[in-house]
Amino acid sequence: MDPRLEVGPWAPPLGRRAARVRGYAARVVSSELSFFARLWLAHVCFWRVLLGGSFAPSVARLLRGGETPPLPQAPVAAPPPVATPPAPPPLEDALQLLSLFQREGRLVDFLEQDIASFSDADIGAAARVVHDGCRRALRGHAKLSPVRSEAEGAKVTLSGELAPDEVKLTGNVQGKPPYTGVLRHRGWRITELALPVAVRGHDLRVLAPAEVEL
Repeated sequence: MDPRLEVGPWAPPLGRRAARVRGYAARVVSSELSFFARLWLAHVCFWRVLLGGSFAPSVARLLRGGETPPLPQAPVAAPPPVATPPAPPPLEDALQLLSLFQREGRLVDFLEQDIASFSDADIGAAARVVHDGCRRALRGHAKLSPVRSEAEGAKVTLSGELAPDEVKLTGNVQGKPPYTGVLRHRGWRITELALPVAVRGHDLRVLAPAEVEL
């Protein structure tokens, strides 16, 4: 607003009259104005248009039939994206492989058996049966290859970027590659896995059915 229209003890008469008109216009804005009210409003608008730099463009827009542009609003920040939890890994292959180990080598029976009271000879005999059956199931459905081609116990030098899934460093690990050490385990990688197709309706969570002798 033009400083000459401010209200105060030092304000000019026109400023005080404009303030009174604004209060009066607020009371009658929702009803029809009388002739004298319209005359008084026209008088004040005349001086506002003549002296007020920001008031004249608003009157011009109203005369053209336009609307006064809305006040700019502060930008609303977009809500942070909601993190989607990762989907759980499929269990079908793992359940089928565990079922094969149970069927061929009785692996689940062996692991769930309390062997604290068994002698070492009994445990060794049972472990041989489990080993033969599980090895037969593994080699019948999966092909394996070592991660490292060197023989275990050989001295190896590791340089460049190391994949943590393929090489695990143990012992006194310091500095950056190249590393020189002894290969304690070659590691294993599955190159091919061929599991039987599950029968429709079969519950894969049942690793071994209960057996009832009649």
